Amino acid sequence: MKPQGDPITPAGMAALKARYDHLFGTERPEIVEIVSWAAGNGDRSENGDYLYGKKRMREIDRELAHLARRMKALRVVDPGAQPDRSRVFFGASVTLADEDDNEKRVTIVGDDEQDAGSGRIGWSSPMARALRGASVGDLRTVTLPGGAKEWEVVAISYD
Repeated sequence: MKPQGDPITPAGMAALKARYDHLFGTERPEIVEIVSWAAGNGDRSENGDYLYGKKRMREIDRELAHLARRMKALRVVDPGAQPDRSRVFFGASVTLADEDDNEKRVTIVGDDEQDAGSGRIGWSSPMARALRGASVGDLRTVTLPGGAKEWEVVAISYD
């Protein structure tokens, strides 16, 4: 039976929870206070503090709802607990080489914590899907918007 939920690293879940806690415990109470103060100033139709505050509160509430849904749908997976470290699974840091021997290192993380600029690719990205289950020496073809590209798995580690 497949475990339920999209995978995320413990650090990724902690970051989502920290964002939720900051919005709920700090930003939202500040905005509520501003809106309450502005509402007491009379005419709300031309009251910038009131109008901006209400708009910002809706944005915060929308983000809080999104974060709550995501955290409920996620499953924390510790990459360090991976029993088979010879193959690429969630949390693996993989060194790849292309046809010209240019090396690239990527770490497979949850979709909510991906950052391509720092080499963190989402679990459901085309490259991560192509690499799943690969061992050192395996060749994998990744279909990207610019066309197909072949990569060789040079090294696998779980940090």
